Amino acid sequence: MAQQMSLDVNGHAARVTVDDPETPLLYVLRDDLGLHGPRFGCGLGQCGSCTVHVDGQAVRSCITPVSGLKPGARIVTLEGLGSPDKPHPVQDAFIAEQAAQCGYCINGMIMQSAALLNETPKPDEAAIRQALAQNLCRCGTHLRIVRAVQRAAGTL
Repeated sequence: MAQQMSLDVNGHAARVTVDDPETPLLYVLRDDLGLHGPRFGCGLGQCGSCTVHVDGQAVRSCITPVSGLKPGARIVTLEGLGSPDKPHPVQDAFIAEQAAQCGYCINGMIMQSAALLNETPKPDEAAIRQALAQNLCRCGTHLRIVRAVQRAAGTL
């Protein structure tokens, strides 16, 4: 049975209709709202490419059922973190450090990094590596990613 839901996504009210309350948040964001920052990677919550913020916490949207969101939950995707004209400090640092290669993992890396810096504004390298350990990247830009997080921490 289809269900109407109201969501706060990137500071805007959005109404969506879901056929199944267990529909992953990722599908609603991409398919219904046209947001393509969060990516489908593994579908199991293991790679991190689908990471978004829900009430300031980094969550894997591919395993978060839309029905599991609290009423009024604030969802922020990569598109809502910053804009091309005014990127978030983490986005700006990733650009400056050229931390993306293929770019598939970057959504998760940026969203996880922003959540880390919200909780720990000046993390050391070990804390950065630990926070990003569950985000998979096969391109080998790990050193640039760590430098980007350090750069962003220095600007916040």
